This record gives sequence, C-alpha cells and structure tokens, in this order.
Amino acid sequence: MTDWSKSTWRNKPRVQMPDYTDQAALNSVEAQLAKYPPLVFAGEVRSLKKELAKASRGEAFLLQGGDCAESFAEFGADTIRDTFKVMLQMAMVLTFGAKVPVIKVGRMAGQFAKPRSANTETANGVELPSYRGDIINGFDFTPEARIPDPQRMLQAYTQAAASLNLLRAFSKGGFADVHRVHAWTLGFTENDEAEKYRDMASRIQDTLDFMAAAGMTSDKNSDLKTVDFYTSHEALLLEYEEALTRVDSTTGATIAGSGHMIWIGDRTRQPDGAHVEFCAGVENPIGLKCGPTTTAEDLKVLMAKLNPANEAGRLTLIARFGAGKVAEHLPRLIQAVKEEGANVVWSCDPMHGNTIKSPSGYKTRPFEDVLSEVQEFFAIHRAEGTIPGGVHFEMTGKDVTECTGGVRAVTDEDLSDRYHTACDPRLNASQSLELAFLVAEELQKTRSSADLAATA
Repeated sequence: MTDWSKSTWRNKPRVQMPDYTDQAALNSVEAQLAKYPPLVFAGEVRSLKKELAKASRGEAFLLQGGDCAESFAEFGADTIRDTFKVMLQMAMVLTFGAKVPVIKVGRMAGQFAKPRSANTETANGVELPSYRGDIINGFDFTPEARIPDPQRMLQAYTQAAASLNLLRAFSKGGFADVHRVHAWTLGFTENDEAEKYRDMASRIQDTLDFMAAAGMTSDKNSDLKTVDFYTSHEALLLEYEEALTRVDSTTGATIAGSGHMIWIGDRTRQPDGAHVEFCAGVENPIGLKCGPTTTAEDLKVLMAKLNPANEAGRLTLIARFGAGKVAEHLPRLIQAVKEEGANVVWSCDPMHGNTIKSPSGYKTRPFEDVLSEVQEFFAIHRAEGTIPGGVHFEMTGKDVTECTGGVRAVTDEDLSDRYHTACDPRLNASQSLELAFLVAEELQKTRSSADLAATA
C-alpha cells in the first residue's frame, strides 16, 4: 500500500464521527497525543496475530469480551479487576471444552466511542445530539454535555494507560493462577441453579489435581499463574487512532498504538470509507463486523482491501445477525470466504442482533436469544465443515441487571435494580460464566464432529 499513510482516511467519506466546532482545539489535542507513548507495542501486536492465526486453523479459540462503552465516571480498579476475573474464568472453561489455548482479548482500555443509529435523540420533547461515548461527548442530557469536546481524547488516553498498567500487573503478578481462577468458578457452581454445570467443573478440578500430583504446579511452572491478555476496541474516532499510530522501529511497519486489535463496525464498513481506509494500512489484527446487510460481494471486496496478502490471523470476521437469522446469512458469507480461499477467524457476536425494548421500557437482551445465536453459529459451521474460531461478548464483572434470563434469572422487573450501562445492555458475571459453560459444550460437540469426520 505505497499510497497509504495514517492520514489518507481524511480524504475518504466519513460516517459516525463527530464534527468538532473548534478546529484549533482539535489540532492541539491531536498534536499532544502524537507525542504520547503508544498504549501497546509492536511485539505484542505481532504475538496476538500469531495466536489468531492458530484460531483460524482451529488450534486456538478467541474469547473477546468487555464493556459496550467504557465510562469515565465508573472507571476504577475494582471494575477492571472484576471483568478481568470473569474473563479468566470463562477462558478456563472454554479451554477445557475446546482442548486448545484460549486467546483472551478485552473490550477494554480503548472502547470509548459508540456508533449510533440516529444523530439525535429526544426526551421530554427536547431533541439533542446523540451520546457517542465518553471520548466524544457527555452522557448527561444537556446541550453543553452533548457538544463534541476533543479534550476528552486526553482523558480517554489517560484512563486507557492506567487500565493497561493494571491489566499487565494482573496478568503477570499471580492473580491469574489457574487454581485461584477455578476456585472462583467452583463458587459459581455451588449454587443450586448452576448444578447442571457442576459436572464439568468437577472434571476441570480432577485435571488440576492430576497435574499437581504429577508435579505441574504454579510454584514450578510460571505458565500456570500468568496469562497473555490483549486489548481491543472499535476504531471509530479516527483522529484519536491516527494520533496514536506509530512506525515500528524494528520492521518499519505501521502499528495502531491504541490497542492490540481494532475492529470496524457494521455501520462503518463502507469499502471506500474512512474507517476501512485507516484499518487497511496498519499491521494490527483487524476485526470486521458482519451483519444481515453484508453481501457476499461486500465481503470479498473488504477481505481484499483489509488483507490483500491473505495473512492468517490478520482478519477476524465477527458475525452478528440475531437469533433465528444465522442460517439465513452466515452460509453465504462462509461460501464467499471459501471461494476466495481467504484465511479468516470466524467469531460470533450474539449481542448486537438481539437487543429489544422490554415491557418496562429498558433496552435489554434476553439470555436465551444470546445463547440461541451462539448455538446456531456453531451448528452452521459444523454443517459447512468450517471452524468456529471465537466469541465476542459485551459483558461486565459487576452484578448488573441489564440482560434478562440466566440461571440466576433476571426478570423484566429486575432490570431497574442495577441498570448501569451507558449504552447497550451487558451480560453480568453470572450470565457470562454460564454462557462460557454452554459455549464449552458447543466446542465439545464440534470437536466430536471433527473427530468423526476424520475417521470416516
């Protein structure tokens, strides 16, 4: 891409981005950010890409999860710790089900901007610009809060840097010890409602006991108490992305320094648009959300633009159709990938196609619909003989009441108790872990199906 630079996106049509009213203030913030250290480093980006290449071959599995939109107001060490803790628990259960390493990627330390279906929203007869995430404008429903403010990018950077610092400490400092993680999970299965998951938890415990008896303990093997943890976010606010883009001094490659993996949303995937242009030129792993309106031809064009060298681990296709709609849309996209011989990771986002308004007026996601889309995703891949490489959830480690259902059933009446999201409803800790057990069952079915095919 000899004609590409980190600024060429500015010559392309832009959508879902703010129009800043103070150009001088914007220029000042961009210049300041350009002097700051990158949040992630080229070696980490390359490591993640290698891991994702394994996922494309079925030799690893991607777990991507975290907040729908990170908040300045709710930022704190406990929030980071709790979400990280649940992701570790989910990863252990998924590792047992898949029998391959699980790649842990958080929607964290950068997920501050959100696309919106409308430019404005109305409350009590007052119409104001939509809230687009704390990196752009404020959540409060006032004219002043809704003005895009470039200074918010500096606060987002500071929060992301602090989050990454803590995540690195948790990852390598013993917090992630497998025995500690499984003890948390056993606590979940002790509840009567989660009894059906107790058998799998017991089998995981038996495996850990066997390893300890064989001398494989965390005291002797540091790999049992440390993990690799990566960050990701939607690359929506391109002024922020460009300002943190760096050239790797060892390879000359251009790296988006805002996060290890960035993705393009279903609303910003125009082949000739600004977001595709920016992502095409950086070396990071790229995610591409694929919704019901994604055509086979769209996908072929986007794969050629985003991964012209057909590099394994470079491109993750994140399917988000809605429960009951996967069979209508996923097979044609799988066929397009087969026709191009493309190396991709297939991941399932069962959140964004299953948002409804509850009778009580809250935006929510029924747990059974989320699970149903996951099951359909796996079933289609088994039928097509392709590899379901990952899952992508909006979730939190907090005990929120935003999605209905689950073993600790959240009802419509419960939604008002702890509905804390600034944007979309998230799975809480219990629902997230339950979903991991159910995905593990799907992974076991897929593995059994593959084994049968191999012996046929």
